[in-house]
Amino acid sequence: MSTNEPPAYPGDSTPPPVGGSQPPASGSYPPAGGYPPPGGYPPAPGGYGQAGPPKTNQKATASMVVGIASLVLGLFCGFLVIGSVVAIVLGFIARGEIIRSNGTQKGMGQALTGIITGFVLVALFLLAVVLLATGVVDYDFNVEG
Repeated sequence: MSTNEPPAYPGDSTPPPVGGSQPPASGSYPPAGGYPPPGGYPPAPGGYGQAGPPKTNQKATASMVVGIASLVLGLFCGFLVIGSVVAIVLGFIARGEIIRSNGTQKGMGQALTGIITGFVLVALFLLAVVLLATGVVDYDFNVEG
């Protein structure tokens, strides 16, 4: 053997080279199975599982639209209590979904708008019922001239 051959690895069956050269101290060679795997590349940014920007909860939008429409139509065309109840229910459902989504959904303000407009219309309806029941407001609209 020549003196230019690399030293044997631990666990290698080849004898050490002749000529008095000593292999380096233990720990400088990789384990007996060969060289360790390469370090690899860093993970790609983003990845497959990440979502894009948060999406607006559709129930929050519906709550806001129904609440505002019920309030406007209720003030001009009479009280639409059914629409206000729908706005309140959708608003609370949407708020719960937005909170549980951990930031993947938005629309908390829209849900709150639906809830508030729904409660305002319910309050106005109850006020009208009380005023009519107590006789403060007369619902007889016959005008005799």
